[in-house]
Amino acid sequence: MTPAARLQAALDLMTDVDRDPRPADAVVSTFLRARRGMTEGYRGAVLDLLDAVLRHRARLGWWLGALGHDDTPRARLLVWLAIGDNRGPDHAARHFTGAKDAPAGLTAGERALLKRLQGKSIADPAMPEEVRLEVPDWAAGPLRRRFGTEFAAEMEAVLTPPPLDLRVNTLRTSRKEMLRTLASLGVPAEATRLAPDGIRIRERLSLTRLSPLKTGEMEIQDEGSQLVALLVDAQPGDRVADFCAGAGGKTLALATRMANKGHVAACDVSAGRLKRCAERVRKAGLHNVQTQMLTSETDRWVKRRKGTFDRVLVDAPCSGTGTWRRNPDARWRAAREEGLEHLVALQARILASAARLVKPGGRLVYATCSLLIEENEAQMAAFLAAYPAFHVVPIAKVAPGLEGLSAAEYLSLTPARDGTDGFFAAVLQRAATPL
Repeated sequence: MTPAARLQAALDLMTDVDRDPRPADAVVSTFLRARRGMTEGYRGAVLDLLDAVLRHRARLGWWLGALGHDDTPRARLLVWLAIGDNRGPDHAARHFTGAKDAPAGLTAGERALLKRLQGKSIADPAMPEEVRLEVPDWAAGPLRRRFGTEFAAEMEAVLTPPPLDLRVNTLRTSRKEMLRTLASLGVPAEATRLAPDGIRIRERLSLTRLSPLKTGEMEIQDEGSQLVALLVDAQPGDRVADFCAGAGGKTLALATRMANKGHVAACDVSAGRLKRCAERVRKAGLHNVQTQMLTSETDRWVKRRKGTFDRVLVDAPCSGTGTWRRNPDARWRAAREEGLEHLVALQARILASAARLVKPGGRLVYATCSLLIEENEAQMAAFLAAYPAFHVVPIAKVAPGLEGLSAAEYLSLTPARDGTDGFFAAVLQRAATPL
């Protein structure tokens, strides 16, 4: 494929992402399924362009606004080509020709835009700090409250692409053996620093090179997410509820740590996500997981199983601020659509309902992939005030060695400090006897 054809394919994908309400990775999957003939190199070039434009969206939009041009996928791509990858405005002009498989020729307005970008760079001293750091308006205040003087450092870390973290399925193999397997495949990998079953790959590569993903010997899972599952401390023979299981990433980690013994109920309100969870469970060779469709957080299933679970994990729906480096489009979607207040209220309702499942002496683990106090520490303070039967179990008691990652009682991970996605987790224990 010619460079111009790659640009047109990238523009088609960017337009799809702009129009489709789904997360970008879901749109990308649909796009690639319709183009199975793409070579690996061609596909990689298109995805690299999409990633670059998504990671610089606020800065590209600022330039378009400053120069009086409409903010569209095509305009963003033009600005990126002109000043983002240091090739200069002439590079875009050479490929936007209207020839076969190439983007349509430049309009007079686009030519004027490129001319005014001559000598500019993607970052400009006149940009507000929030724009330079790609922080949306709705999140700027909460993130500044969370990080104070570390705000800029943390947000700069979020701008960097993340490594690829994997969790070894220890029912099938060991981390040591998997590292040997990856080495034989020519994949440079290392053991994760904190997660005992994790492997990190810092080099960007095609997932087709990772054959153990197809056999269920490994799963893609950020190291921080693996640590959240570790804090549940589920033991073989326990009854565990993953109350917001989604597609089952933490469900699989829990069931594996339980050595395929006991019972894990993977609950969710989405049939599609639970179907994907069930598929992953089968591939991993797990037999102790049952998926459970819920109509809402107050489904009758909860009432019928009140007080019957040793462990309940609430991996709550949240703003996703901790995953921005992995999902750069999420910063412009989640809270914009629902509102932070709505998410906080939903989390409180889910917590209150899931708490009913915990048996006396059992534990409730609350987790988010959010960096915001409103969804984390403040949510815990409100819950504990309303439900005195629960108390906090310090992280040092649950997982010795992780206390350095916690703010006193809770696990708190950030990209700049810990090299993981942003995660929060709290372990709460229910009193063995009624208060």
